[in-house]
Amino acid sequence: MYGCNGKICRIRSTSVQNVTRDLAFADEFISAVLIENVVDYSVEDGVVVNISPTAMITGETHPAVVPAWKSTWLKGGVIRSSERAAVIKVVKPTNLGGCMFRGWDWLGNRIRSFPRDTPLYISPQDEIGTVTTDARVFTNERQEAVNPQTFRLKLNLWWAPGDTDCFIHDEHPFLETHTQIHGLGRMQKFKERNETTLYEDVIMPIGYSHDPFCRVTSENQWTYPWHRYYSTTDSVWLAIELHP
Repeated sequence: MYGCNGKICRIRSTSVQNVTRDLAFADEFISAVLIENVVDYSVEDGVVVNISPTAMITGETHPAVVPAWKSTWLKGGVIRSSERAAVIKVVKPTNLGGCMFRGWDWLGNRIRSFPRDTPLYISPQDEIGTVTTDARVFTNERQEAVNPQTFRLKLNLWWAPGDTDCFIHDEHPFLETHTQIHGLGRMQKFKERNETTLYEDVIMPIGYSHDPFCRVTSENQWTYPWHRYYSTTDSVWLAIELHP
């Protein structure tokens, strides 16, 4: 057992530890592994994402806490304990942009109004299972769970070349956050659906997960500001979605 936010986090000895499988978007270019009931799991090199509502503990001689829905970049490191984690790394960057020939979809095929000159591609989506959390805890609007509910947890990757405007929008039927996997990007907020009204610019280096942009208004209802992802360089980023 390990220290966890001032409490004791216990991994059940009766549970099968380090249950692993490839995520739906893993291929020869991108290593992507899901690990559940994680205990002393070695990571040679990869972005480690805590896809659970409880803290992840990393490190050996000096343990560190990775909060819920946050991430870090481990190189020869260890995940000491976690409910559920993803370890993702671009292992072959050459010709990575050919993802559309490997089962990825141009977003314009799904949204008719999407600009035809925007090269934004989405990977196959992987439905991980369910997770129980309080929506307002997820959005950092309160610390203690008052109204926990069950969400379906889904993951997918995005790819865009450098200097791509990935479309300003403000509607999602789910809670979301993102983690930078490869390259450098930005998550941006706007007062209006116009890039000249930018008021917050969140830099996204490899291994970084931004705080959720949404705010809960009522049960299964939330609002988002006008926002977009902008790829500063060729980028791959992870979308984490919680569907009620």
